[in-house]
Amino acid sequence: MSDIRFDKLQNKYVIIAPERQHRPNLPKNERVQTPKQCPFCEGNESLTPPEIFALRENSANEKGWHTRVVPNLYKAVQIETEAISHREGMFESFDGFGAHEVIIDTPCHECSMAELGSQGIEQWLRTMIIRINDLQKDERLVSLHLFKNSGKAAGATQEHPHSQLIALPVMPTEQLEFLQRNAEYYHMHGRGIVEDLVHNETIAQKRIIAQYGGFVAYAPYASFFAFEVIVAPTKVISGVHKCSRQELSELSELLDTVFKKLAKELGSYAFNMAFYIAPLNQNFENESYMADLEKNFTFYIRIMPRIYTLGGFELSTGMAINSVTPEIVAKLLQGAKI
Repeated sequence: MSDIRFDKLQNKYVIIAPERQHRPNLPKNERVQTPKQCPFCEGNESLTPPEIFALRENSANEKGWHTRVVPNLYKAVQIETEAISHREGMFESFDGFGAHEVIIDTPCHECSMAELGSQGIEQWLRTMIIRINDLQKDERLVSLHLFKNSGKAAGATQEHPHSQLIALPVMPTEQLEFLQRNAEYYHMHGRGIVEDLVHNETIAQKRIIAQYGGFVAYAPYASFFAFEVIVAPTKVISGVHKCSRQELSELSELLDTVFKKLAKELGSYAFNMAFYIAPLNQNFENESYMADLEKNFTFYIRIMPRIYTLGGFELSTGMAINSVTPEIVAKLLQGAKI
């Protein structure tokens, strides 16, 4: 029997419909076609724009790196542009100012997240943190978005493991709407939404997948995607860049466990991954929420396997039909031997 659930985090309804799991012709994960010379592979540094940052012990733009950050060759926004708004009657636009960077996760072309190991994941996270801290110095940048597309079904155009970072001078509508809901919730309860969700999931234990130190991984109650996983701290931390070295190590261990369990259960699969962090800097849109962020905003990481294709219903309603019950997902991943 199906179940209509409300997702307090994403502010959306989801239909949990296990009967649809028996549909024929479920999509398989397709590999992204790789050019003869992969621009992200070690030794091909000259095929990318000059690096912005790299974890390495030698000179820039050479072999011998652990992670590497370069400007996106097909950037949506660029840091060299002025942050100027233009008005035409009721219409407003901004010049395409912002930062769009590619984080090359590892020199290993064939390695999945499950194969990076906790040390490789920690290096990847450290790279993100260094870039966040650097970009935050530019007060024109207001919001920052870290995401990963892996596999053709998830929108990846390069097979080599990589992530992306986009920093903008504006607040996306959904993020601004969450800040408002979170502030209202905080003024009513004295706690943030993510903080309470994590607390309740930890007490219920129905959807917990794994826990390590001060971080927990769980299948959200109203999962939009089959086998969706959320990883979050058990205390208020407003962004991954606010983690201590010990917390970063714990988060790396947990992410390593989660990706190994997902690989054990799903095999090769496409997925999207996103980091939800507090705004970088204040502007006219978010100024009324900034004072309390360190007390009520808890960052989280959302892993979204793309096992099923979104269709007309999802695109027209903003709702989802998920054919795998989150409670079953938690049991399967808990039991996955790694």
